Amino acid sequence: MESVEFLVVGAGVSGLSFACWMREAAAARGARPPELLVLEAEAEPGGYCRTVRRDGFVWDYSGHFFHFRRPEIEAWLRERMPGADVRTVVKRSFIRYRGRDVDFPFQKNIHQLDRDDFIDCLVSLYFRDQGSAGGPRSFKEMLEQRFGSGICERFLVPYNEKLYACDLDALDPDAMGRFFPHADIADILRNMKRADNASYNASFTYPREGAFEYVRALLHDLPAGAVACGEPLVGLDLAEQVATTPSRRIRYRRLVSSVPLPHLCQLAGLEHDAAAFTWNKVAVWNLGFDRKGDPAAHWIYFPDRALSFYRVGFYDNIHGGDRMSLYVEVGAPAAAELDLEALRARVLADLARERIVEAHQLVAWHSVVLDPAYVHITRRSLAETARVRGILEAAGVYSVGRYGGWTYCSIEDNMIETRELAARFAPLSRGA
Repeated sequence: MESVEFLVVGAGVSGLSFACWMREAAAARGARPPELLVLEAEAEPGGYCRTVRRDGFVWDYSGHFFHFRRPEIEAWLRERMPGADVRTVVKRSFIRYRGRDVDFPFQKNIHQLDRDDFIDCLVSLYFRDQGSAGGPRSFKEMLEQRFGSGICERFLVPYNEKLYACDLDALDPDAMGRFFPHADIADILRNMKRADNASYNASFTYPREGAFEYVRALLHDLPAGAVACGEPLVGLDLAEQVATTPSRRIRYRRLVSSVPLPHLCQLAGLEHDAAAFTWNKVAVWNLGFDRKGDPAAHWIYFPDRALSFYRVGFYDNIHGGDRMSLYVEVGAPAAAELDLEALRARVLADLARERIVEAHQLVAWHSVVLDPAYVHITRRSLAETARVRGILEAAGVYSVGRYGGWTYCSIEDNMIETRELAARFAPLSRGA
């Protein structure tokens, strides 16, 4: 049986970041590198942060744009990306509502609607039911109490129902955390005179060769053999601290996992409330066309329930291509059976209906289903996540990242989380 000090399960951003931070901590102390192995079920590292190239088009598994709040994190990555063409982009995003493109966020730009829609939104905002002192019980109640029925019915409810593919009453009021663009009446009225649509992702960075360039940066300092691809975790003995793959058994001192938390519980035979963990899948269509389209937007949100997709992104407007390059996202319940051929035909028809595609010829395409995509954060899931993570940690197993922590977070958040975890094991010299 092999033995390692740290066994990392999942070679996405979370797992690779942790491996890097642990090695850096050892180097800062002048110590030998820790015994560390990263297991990855897929044939290549990166997780969902992978890049596809077809006929001159560069696409990701989905739109992975980095929004850095910590300059030292971005600088650390850039040091490991010599020669990479990384672009910093000021975001241009819109909501397509009844044929009109309204600036994002919708709730701060209702004055851009036609007169009747604007008045209805403004009146219902002013006279909204703000609920009891106990606060909202669900994400949907939070939206209605903050913004009123007009704004909710036109955008916030239908869009988020398409994104999460579920009833918003099932979600926790704080299901999106800091990522939800809150605004009060003063913000909304002030925005009518002087636009201020700043958000957490008002600017972002994106490598010309795709988001996998950031994964390359994370692999830069790891030695050959540190990442074992095509080797999934198939069993976990918490008492003996032994992990099993199809080809070997590995004893570990600590295990760091980014696989979905309910799956990790199953592998470990840990009793858990499986019904507490719900999610939805997202089908992503990467589409390349023969010529340029609308040059204005980086992405557009679509609340119209009659349309298949909830968001369309324009790669060519981010890195300056002369052919339209899109990613199109379609939400679906976790249990839904997707007919991808039929769905692609519907996506193309809906793009034509919205006049995003006009006499364009599709010359290349790629699709992927992200499952899970968005986890459903509920009061039940929050309680069960805290409980089982506590049990796992007591056994030397640390579940991290969006899916390991069953949360809503950014890619940078994953790097910060794993840096802090590494700091618990050994002090970091950089950015500590």
